[in-house]
Amino acid sequence: MVRAIITGATGAIGTALIKELIDNNIEVLVFCHTESKRESNIPVHPLVQKKYCSLMQLADVKNDTQKKYDVFFHLAWAGTSGSARNDMYQQNKNVKYALDAVSAAKKFGCDIFIGAGSQAEYGRFEGALKHDTPVFPENGYGMAKLCAGHMTREYAHQLGLRHIWVRILSIYGPNDGANSMVMSTINKFQSGIIPEFTKSEQIWDYLFSYDAAKAFRLLGEKGIDGKTYVLGSGISRPLKEYIYEIKKVFSPDAEIKIGSIPYAEKQVMHLCADISELTKDTGFIPEYNFLEGLKIMKTLTTVK
Repeated sequence: MVRAIITGATGAIGTALIKELIDNNIEVLVFCHTESKRESNIPVHPLVQKKYCSLMQLADVKNDTQKKYDVFFHLAWAGTSGSARNDMYQQNKNVKYALDAVSAAKKFGCDIFIGAGSQAEYGRFEGALKHDTPVFPENGYGMAKLCAGHMTREYAHQLGLRHIWVRILSIYGPNDGANSMVMSTINKFQSGIIPEFTKSEQIWDYLFSYDAAKAFRLLGEKGIDGKTYVLGSGISRPLKEYIYEIKKVFSPDAEIKIGSIPYAEKQVMHLCADISELTKDTGFIPEYNFLEGLKIMKTLTTVK
C-alpha cells in the first residue's frame, strides 16, 4: 500500500488510522466535510492531504489529484447515536452513501474497498462473534450496516474492486465521540460530575483505537477479498471492571453510582469478538490492554 483514502477520519478510529498509515510511510487523502466540527483532529503532516467531500458529495467527487490510490477506507456514517440510529430514512441514505463510496474508490484507482460495519448487525447474541454468526439486527443502524456490507461487496465486485467488511465492536481512544461510555465517563470525572451507570453486568470487549487502526492497515495489505472480519480485542470482561479502571486512571477519589439507571430496551449483554480469522489472515494481535490505552489517553490533550 502506497496511498490510501479515508472517509470519517476525525473520530477515534479515523485519526488513529491516519497515524498508523503515516507511521508506515503511506500517503493519506482524507475526505472531510466542509462543516466538520472535528476537522482539527486531522494531523498536519506532509503525507496527509484533505479533500472537502461530504457523504452527499461522494457520488459526484472527481479525482483531481493526478494520483492513483490503493485502498479506500470508508468509515463515515451519519446517525450513529441516540434516536438517529432508528431513523430509517437516514440509515437508508447511509447505504446509498456507502455505494457512492465504492464508486469514488473506483474513480481514484483503488484496488480495495474496506467498509466499517458494526456489531449491531448481529443484534443480541450470547457467545463470541464470528464472521458467520447469524445476524439479526434490531435497529435501523444495524440493519443499514448489514445491507451496506452486502451491497458494497456486490457493487465493488461489479467494478472490479476487492472488498472487505469489518464488523467493529467497542473501540475507545483519543477523539472518540463524547457520548461513548468511556469518553462520557472521562468527561464527567474532569467536570466534577458523578457518573451514573446501570448495574454494568454486561460482558464487554473493548479495543484501543491504535490497535483497531493497525488491524485496518493489515487488512488493506493482507485481507482476503469477499471476507467479513470481526474486530475487537477477543477478550471480554464485566463492564463494571472497565468503569473502575477509568476511575483509577482519571479520578481515583471520585464517586460513581453503579446501578442507579436502568438498562436500555434490548440491551446487548454480551459482546466479544472471535478474532482468529483476522489473526490467521493478517497476523493481527492487539498490543494494548484497556488500562494501557487509558493511560495513553490521559497523556493527550485531545481528552478534555
